[in-house]
Amino acid sequence: MNDGTIRGQVADAVRGHWVDNHAPEWLRPYARLARWERPIGWQLLLWPCWWSAAIAAIAGGHAVPNIWHLVLFMIGAIAMRGAGCTYNDLVDQDIDDKVARTRSRPLPSGQVTPFQAKLFLVAQALVGLVVLLQFNRFTVLLGIASLAVVAIYPFMKRVTNWPQLFLGLAFSWGALMGWAAAFGSLSWPAFAFYAGGILWTIGYDTIYAHQDKEDDAIVGVHSTARLFGSHTKPALTLLYGGATVLFGAALFGVDAGPAAFVGLALGFGHLARQIVVLDIDDNDQCLKLFRSNAGFGWILFAGLVADALIQALL
Repeated sequence: MNDGTIRGQVADAVRGHWVDNHAPEWLRPYARLARWERPIGWQLLLWPCWWSAAIAAIAGGHAVPNIWHLVLFMIGAIAMRGAGCTYNDLVDQDIDDKVARTRSRPLPSGQVTPFQAKLFLVAQALVGLVVLLQFNRFTVLLGIASLAVVAIYPFMKRVTNWPQLFLGLAFSWGALMGWAAAFGSLSWPAFAFYAGGILWTIGYDTIYAHQDKEDDAIVGVHSTARLFGSHTKPALTLLYGGATVLFGAALFGVDAGPAAFVGLALGFGHLARQIVVLDIDDNDQCLKLFRSNAGFGWILFAGLVADALIQALL
């Protein structure tokens, strides 16, 4: 290979992870296919689910979100994120082979065959299905509906400058799921949180996409990083600002108290810092800022849980 890796390694994988140090040799290509060494992906998929469960707890007058639902959402996020990555790599084999950061991934490098990847995809999807079936009927149908967005996302980078929008539609679906799991229906605060999650996702994935903008231009892949270019910071200000406003509207809709808004304010400060320090030509920093959105998730979730507990005790 001409990307500086040896066989069995992936150029953009985390080094020194348990996948390298402890996983059986036969499992490693599949673990890398599912990105198990990079938990940020399933964390970003999980946060809208947990936020939604938390605002549902506030709306329902409960001291804490439904713990069983939180556990199910975590298992489902890990399984479906892995399935999504596997599906994405199957669709993008031709593109990944032309990009330095991705050509050493299991499929383009030949560590896993397409047939093996498809079997692995089915296995992960079955885990996700088992998790989904633990919820009420409305939530099950809602979860199945999300597959339409998931299915078209990998193709969007070929036809639109806004593939990050479609990622947002898929990755923020959990903002609807947490509410539906609690109430068996949907109300406007859940939709407001969903819309906010979409803007947040476009923002953080734009930062992530700046790592590949040169290669993307060569192979003809579109992204909001290429679209915004030198105007990325103003675009992020609108995206993160809009997300904060929509999250705030949802909090008003469930009569949230001060703790939730304090968490939102601290979270906005976290997002604002990303914008201020961002250097779109520093790939290492872009990756670091992208990963820092897991911290934003914790900040917002902590505020929501604290608010639910305070309101239940008053």
